[in-house]
Amino acid sequence: MADTRPTPPATAVDRNLTLEIARITERAAIAAAGWRGKGDEMQADKAAVLAMHDALNAIDIAGRVVIGEGRDAELLAFEDAVGTGTGPAIDVAVDPLEGVTGCAKNVADSLSVMAFAERDGLMRVPDAYMEKIAIGRGYPQGIVDLDQSASDNIRALAKAKGVAATDIVACLLDRPRHASLIAELRELGVAVKLLPDGDIAAVIHAANSDDTGIDIYLGSGGAEEGVLAAAAMRCMGGQMQGRLILDTAEKKSRARELGIKDLAAKFTADEMAHGDVLFAATGVTDGSLLRGVKLLPHKVVTSSVVMRSWSHTTRWITAEHGRV
Repeated sequence: MADTRPTPPATAVDRNLTLEIARITERAAIAAAGWRGKGDEMQADKAAVLAMHDALNAIDIAGRVVIGEGRDAELLAFEDAVGTGTGPAIDVAVDPLEGVTGCAKNVADSLSVMAFAERDGLMRVPDAYMEKIAIGRGYPQGIVDLDQSASDNIRALAKAKGVAATDIVACLLDRPRHASLIAELRELGVAVKLLPDGDIAAVIHAANSDDTGIDIYLGSGGAEEGVLAAAAMRCMGGQMQGRLILDTAEKKSRARELGIKDLAAKFTADEMAHGDVLFAATGVTDGSLLRGVKLLPHKVVTSSVVMRSWSHTTRWITAEHGRV
């Protein structure tokens, strides 16, 4: 029988990069895993950054870091050229160790994360916080909105799902800034799942609600993590909005430098990560999304997820790496 599937578009994000991006996050996660539970966030992060940098520079892309370790970082800084320089033009977003505290304390949901997109496919954001809301696929567009109260969003989502508000499960970061939001949700009877770290994982949980049981992500977290989460959401489907929290003149100035004209704008996942996008994450510590790295005497086992937006394909990869 003839293959009737549509031909993939001619984009810079070649399907062959799917395995490459997973190898890079695996390398970073393995390096960070050596520092789990040792209480040294700086060394854990440094190990992940170095491993990701070296692995990234070994692949044939003309890469440019648009989400990275900051403007003044030694490695993986904003606008750094990465890759061998001989391949397709790729924009790269990295978080070598999301949840550095979680790694240092060896608690859940520490990850190594990366996204690839066509040139200019990833939104550039300042070092700031971002309000975020995300739900899975299958709902009418605009059913939730950052301009609505949390209670109104929960009621709208429950109505669309055909359940009571008390049947909705919301996921948030466990932060003091979310105290009033948590109180509002619990007053409504919503079940609240609090994560110690990792709002990229939290957004993925909301998008993958059939498996996780989580219906909605709410709250604020890093803007750069918001772009990475949007890349994952583009691949999985669902809805997401983000709005920058620009509470200083410096952050507002930096946002304008990066081409953001409306500082109060709400951005969808499609606006934060557009075109053909690849996303990968590898677990460092055991979590609700991925298993952590297993450092065994004769091998290392990693657990990763890799996604592509064009095909809406999600691959869960368990890999064994020999130890010399």
